[in-house]
Amino acid sequence: MINIIAWIIFGLIAGAIARFLKPGNDPAGWITTIIIGIVGSVLGGFLGRIFFGADVTNNVFSFYSLAMSVVGAIIVLYAYNALSRKA
Repeated sequence: MINIIAWIIFGLIAGAIARFLKPGNDPAGWITTIIIGIVGSVLGGFLGRIFFGADVTNNVFSFYSLAMSVVGAIIVLYAYNALSRKA
């Protein structure tokens, strides 16, 4: 249960940093930010494994994990904004 809470908090941090770094207005709320951060963490870990050959460690709060999560969250945020404008 603690791991789930840690990933939710980590997703909120990664999503908030991604929303701060991405220019433009984002109408998403904090729950959407958490979801974008968690999905971005999964995507960032996958991309890190493909391009750098490095796995995200079990240590949730490492700089590498945060950086890859933010990169993944920015990608997910751009996709979310593109899909929400078409709807």
